[in-house]
Amino acid sequence: MNESREHLQTLSDIRSMMERSSRFLSLSGLSGVSAGVIALAGAAVVYMRVGLSSYSGSYYGSVGNSVSRSAADQFFVTVAVVVLIAALLSGVFFTVRKARRQGQSVWNQTSRRLLWAMLVPLAAGGIFCLVLLLHNLIWLVFPGTLIFYGLALLSGSRYTVRDVESLGYCEVGLGLLALFFPGYNLLTWAVGFGVLHIVYGLTMYYKYERSPA
Repeated sequence: MNESREHLQTLSDIRSMMERSSRFLSLSGLSGVSAGVIALAGAAVVYMRVGLSSYSGSYYGSVGNSVSRSAADQFFVTVAVVVLIAALLSGVFFTVRKARRQGQSVWNQTSRRLLWAMLVPLAAGGIFCLVLLLHNLIWLVFPGTLIFYGLALLSGSRYTVRDVESLGYCEVGLGLLALFFPGYNLLTWAVGFGVLHIVYGLTMYYKYERSPA
């Protein structure tokens, strides 16, 4: 009986070692929460400046009266870049902190595979969105960023926890839905990068990081 338990424990330890070697497990749930909060703050800033339904397919809604179209475009791009940088910095901070607590290295073969798997769809999406901006199709940038970000998560989910895959499906689905409702682009963007990230981050935190009482 005891020998059987020892074999099961050995198999469990081997499986855990294989999982740690093939998957990047240092992603912190707090990274998702912080990214979501930052995205919601950015969406709130854009909303206060140009309104909720400003980036529709036909016209920029309330932008015509107070803010010119080009100025609104420039303002949104500026806010989006600031949100991206802030979210990346917060994500790196919480991930490095978790890795150090676990006594693991952040930059290893698995993390490089994860980065490369996500980099290709993110780079393609970035170029695609830049072309949309050049052609004054900024209303398509909102769903485009959600779709390509979701594809990046699906691609990278092979090298980290499977919860990332669920987030990827949600992002892609929301991005496709946003194509049919361009008048709510800012709202869907806030839900995708804000609310979904917070829900995902809290789920990750309570599932993998929170110490049992």
